[in-house]
Amino acid sequence: MAKIPKRPEEVFDELRSDYAALFGDDLTAIVLYGSGARDEYVPKKSDLNFLIILSETGIERLGNAIDVAAKWEKRSTPVPLFLTKDYIGSSLDTFPLEFFNIQSAYRVIYGDDMIGDLEIKKDNLRLQCERELKGKLLLLRESFLQAHGEGRRLTELIRRSLPACVSIFRALLYLKEERIPEKNEALIRATAESFGLDRALLRTLWQIKIGEQRLRKEEVKEIVLRYISEIKALSKQVDQMSS
Repeated sequence: MAKIPKRPEEVFDELRSDYAALFGDDLTAIVLYGSGARDEYVPKKSDLNFLIILSETGIERLGNAIDVAAKWEKRSTPVPLFLTKDYIGSSLDTFPLEFFNIQSAYRVIYGDDMIGDLEIKKDNLRLQCERELKGKLLLLRESFLQAHGEGRRLTELIRRSLPACVSIFRALLYLKEERIPEKNEALIRATAESFGLDRALLRTLWQIKIGEQRLRKEEVKEIVLRYISEIKALSKQVDQMSS
């Protein structure tokens, strides 16, 4: 059985070695991002997310990475995000939120730092935040009805959807030029205060996400309905923000 790492650092040397052996000079950089780079990695609960930057020649040999990627999937390491320098440079206006969140917590474990100097324009970021929030609102409503009032499915809806909302919260605080807490729980609290959201509700949602609180079916149903209302209110505010 594959060993789940207790700390992100436990996989660095072997992962570097595997991808360096596979791609050689076509491997430009390996970057850890997300909870592992934010010191919020929890064994068996968190994933270790890596960005692997290849040359244009290297990305054409991506099929060679199938076995290595499968090996690491067994150790809480999903298939990395494989990009090239040119793709990153031409996609900052298309995926500003994704690159902003990578930039907000990353650690280079091989090669050059190609993340720190990325310039993400605020107008692009605000527009994607609005689009993502409105999309999440539609999905939450649909998923709420599809859950048929079942507590287990509603709880899973919260656990699946909240991380994406948290990534938007981080960008929204940046757009308002407010301090961005490093830890997610503090980030949620700061967002609630900044945008006038229900702080107690958001805290309950986070506790459900990390498994610290369990609610009865009727309670979680009400929580999800309030969750939907808060995302609706936030999307309206973001629609009116100037960037």
